[in-house]
Amino acid sequence: MSIITLTSDFGHLDYRVAAVKGKVLSLNPKVNIIDISHDIQAFNLIQTSYIVRNAYKYFPKGTIHILSVDSFYHKSRKNILYKADGSYFLAADNGLLGLIFFDIKPEAIYEITLNTRFDDIVNFTSTDVFVPVAVHLANGGLPEVIGRKIDSAKELLFPKPVFNESEKMIIGEVTYIDNFGNIISNISKDFFESTGKGNEGFTIKFRNLTLSRVFSSHTEVVSDWERETEFHGQSAAIFNDSQLLELTIYKGSKKNGAKSLFGLNVGENIYVEFV
Repeated sequence: MSIITLTSDFGHLDYRVAAVKGKVLSLNPKVNIIDISHDIQAFNLIQTSYIVRNAYKYFPKGTIHILSVDSFYHKSRKNILYKADGSYFLAADNGLLGLIFFDIKPEAIYEITLNTRFDDIVNFTSTDVFVPVAVHLANGGLPEVIGRKIDSAKELLFPKPVFNESEKMIIGEVTYIDNFGNIISNISKDFFESTGKGNEGFTIKFRNLTLSRVFSSHTEVVSDWERETEFHGQSAAIFNDSQLLELTIYKGSKKNGAKSLFGLNVGENIYVEFV
């Protein structure tokens, strides 16, 4: 059974998510539709890229991913199909797919021409453009039928950490805050270890706070499981599932997690100073 996933900034109040699912099922009632997220902040491509990049890898090869974020139709902006890492990704040509695959070269890129000719009327990109293309692929159709190959798509630069060698300091930034209030940076474990090689220790600095240890998981924060409740609310730094430096409060939530207690927002700096 073919799989089509949906990711959007539509939320759950309005009709849009239901309309997309209804259109898919009207064209092929046997397609398996999976929601990745519809709670993306409006037009937030960085947030979308983090969520999709970390979710799509768990789906079978050949899955078709519809990415309806910043996707309102305009004839001056292309809609594109990426074939990358063995699967298909549909989005507006707004830089999102380049953010997701900043380190993976796509196998092919197509400008979607199905339902986007000069005399076609597109009221809702997801139902009028993305869904017919996705169902065509789910039915075994070739991507060449719905578009023409192009060499490149719009690129956005994903914020990267830098290493100030004279001060022996990594300068990173907050790129994502998850549902538990955890603060995810753009500092990868590989970058952290390669730049810090040969140093005796480090201090992670943000706002007026510091941490001097990085755990390998949230549960590693607990050193005595018979007293586990005593560790609730403890602040820590970890390398998360994506191997990115994360600031966390053990058993924290949106209301009392790292976001609320540390007061950091997306775009603010996090520093790692080596000694």
